[in-house]
Amino acid sequence: MKITKTLLAASLLSAATPTFAGEVEVLHWWTAGGEANAISVLKTMLEQQGYSWIDFGVEGGGGESAMRVLKTRAVSGNPPSAANIKGLDIQEWARLGFLTSLNQVSDKENWDNVIPNIISNVMKYDGQYVAVPVNVHRINWLWANAEVLKKAGASVPTTLDEFFVTADKIKAIGVIPLAHGGQPWQNATLFEVIALDVLGSEDYIKAFVDLDMEILGSDKMVEAFTQFKRVLSYVDDDAPGRNWLEATSMVIKGEAGMQIMGDWAKGEFSAAGKIPGKDYICAPALGTSGKFTYNVDSFAFFELHDEENFEAQKALASTILNPKFQEVFNLNKGSIPVRVDMDMSHFDQCALDSMQEFKSSAKTGDLVPSMAHGMSTTSYVQSAMFDVITNFFNDSDETPEQAVQRLVKVVKSSM
Repeated sequence: MKITKTLLAASLLSAATPTFAGEVEVLHWWTAGGEANAISVLKTMLEQQGYSWIDFGVEGGGGESAMRVLKTRAVSGNPPSAANIKGLDIQEWARLGFLTSLNQVSDKENWDNVIPNIISNVMKYDGQYVAVPVNVHRINWLWANAEVLKKAGASVPTTLDEFFVTADKIKAIGVIPLAHGGQPWQNATLFEVIALDVLGSEDYIKAFVDLDMEILGSDKMVEAFTQFKRVLSYVDDDAPGRNWLEATSMVIKGEAGMQIMGDWAKGEFSAAGKIPGKDYICAPALGTSGKFTYNVDSFAFFELHDEENFEAQKALASTILNPKFQEVFNLNKGSIPVRVDMDMSHFDQCALDSMQEFKSSAKTGDLVPSMAHGMSTTSYVQSAMFDVITNFFNDSDETPEQAVQRLVKVVKSSM
């Protein structure tokens, strides 16, 4: 008998809650529907073990607001127990001496055997786990409303050229072709998907990981900005400042035909009761089939001096990688489990496709880290790239050549 998300969640809630022995304060920005459901499961599982959870949710889809709050708290000597930190920023926090070792837990539970090296290496500093990965998100997804496509007589685009054909057909029936939110991280998300298609995986890595100035200033990068501007012509005038989940809601309601967004968008479709393959379609975005741009959500753990709270920290770290939590969390979040030994039988076809391409792209060299989501470079370089991409989004007079010149300049100054 297939176990539903509701039944799984209910089973986690069924145990009696014992007296709290220690507490964890957890900083995150998962406040939207599917995300909020996912984090509540972690809270429940920890409380069932006798520990207290202090929720520190900071609204803001890309996490910029949460990071500002975290820096203020940390500098004042009052950091939370754990915070939603990703990518190279984990190493930076560890270098500054803020993070604590979790090897007591990782050694006991053999994390190295269940977490892929490409991910576990990011979670460690000087051989010590200082953070715990929660999931794997695929960024290069295209989401489409099946009914809108049917009414428009359009098919799911598999290339950039096909996207423009489909977008024109959707526009012809009076529907917004592409739902988008004009926020820096969303602009960068859309841009890096286009760049992956135009540059290819090898040059994408040279540009956004190696910061190769030749590639950053190349004709290929000019072409990426050129195609970016063309794609943006199918976005409505109200896009600037729009939240990502509002854009997803537009697709769910049929107000827009498509959205390019990471698979957390699927959590919103699921929360709305929509069925993949029937109500909506998930497909690799704009010519990136076989390629996988990844974002790994993770929690970094800060050094605490209270022994009971340290025990609660270790319990939280262990719970995050608990297979039961991995399943329920990722079913709600829209992502796939970070553990390689998971039973995927309860996941939908979008997740199964994601897991398959996650594994296959790792073998072909097409598994690439997201710049837009803090996986490929430092926050300083990322911020500089955000400025260039968003300025190009807002300034209709700037040419792709000018944008590329600015990109090279600001990246050099941020290194």
